[in-house]
Amino acid sequence: MDIKQLIHTLQHTHQLQPEQMQTLLTAAFSDAVIRAELAQAAQQTAQAVFGNKIYIRGLIEFTNYCRNDCYYCGIRRSNTEAVRYRLTEEQILSCCEQGYALGFRTFVLQGGEDLIYSDTDLAAIISAIKQAYPDCAVTLSIGERSRESYQLWKKAGADRYLLRHETADGEHYARLHPAELKLSNRKRCLRDLKELGYQVGTGFMVGSPWQTMANLLEDLAFIRELQPQMIGIGPFIPHHDTPFAGKAAGSMEMTLKLLSIFRLMHPYALIPSTTALATLASDGRERGILAGANVVMPNLSPPEQRTKYTLYDNKAAFGAEAAEGLKKLSERLNAIGYRISTERGDYNGNRT
Repeated sequence: MDIKQLIHTLQHTHQLQPEQMQTLLTAAFSDAVIRAELAQAAQQTAQAVFGNKIYIRGLIEFTNYCRNDCYYCGIRRSNTEAVRYRLTEEQILSCCEQGYALGFRTFVLQGGEDLIYSDTDLAAIISAIKQAYPDCAVTLSIGERSRESYQLWKKAGADRYLLRHETADGEHYARLHPAELKLSNRKRCLRDLKELGYQVGTGFMVGSPWQTMANLLEDLAFIRELQPQMIGIGPFIPHHDTPFAGKAAGSMEMTLKLLSIFRLMHPYALIPSTTALATLASDGRERGILAGANVVMPNLSPPEQRTKYTLYDNKAAFGAEAAEGLKKLSERLNAIGYRISTERGDYNGNRT
């Protein structure tokens, strides 16, 4: 089966055998024509499901304190150079108020694993947002917690949860994280979240240190098995105050290729064109959409705090990456044939 036929098969059956997937990945790594054909097929698939709509999510980075020490992350607990902050419930609700006025109907509460916020504190914040904005979705991205915590937040009104698995290979996971963090627990969290009825998102860094073709194939297989409603991938970008400061960044091309493959495998998935893409290139956001993405997440955090939430170096947080830059973002999307949608944009894999 030639490469064009592999792309056609993936587009219409949403799966390939592992050896076929490896052939496609290898070809796309080295051949720009194949990458373009892959992107075209992914764009067609996304447009068949979503039209030219791009859903917007308002990102509120409410704390950069974290109990974990992941080797790649700029807000790891050992980074004494990080300038730490926390937002109060009032500040978070103020971000939501501004976002709602701009047209956002999903708020993403993202932060390090900061246990100063108790489970009940977070439940109260979720409940307050839902009471003030009942037509909005609340997405959480606050790491590994107990099933009981997830259950409490779901009952308070949380709709979605983002938790990247980072790598589906245990040995690779151990090279990216300290010994107390286990891939088995990350997978347990994802299973719990799905069982509790969250719309679940997972994903990984593309080009992380020691990532191999075998790792990528395992990631594709894991995500196929999990069937998440959201898939988030972005290039690894090193942070200067981490053990991975000297490691090479992941590539834009590899990320876009995998994004297209995920669109073909999961036609109804909500797939963001991530901030990391916009950090690597000024047109990274648009290139992600042209590769099959259908979500963008402008930053709603207080402007004075955005530069402190540095998971990686030079993170984009202003201009078209910011909520207040929505007009600019809209113009840039219009220029490539897309438009911002102010719908909630829930997963709906049951369409005909």
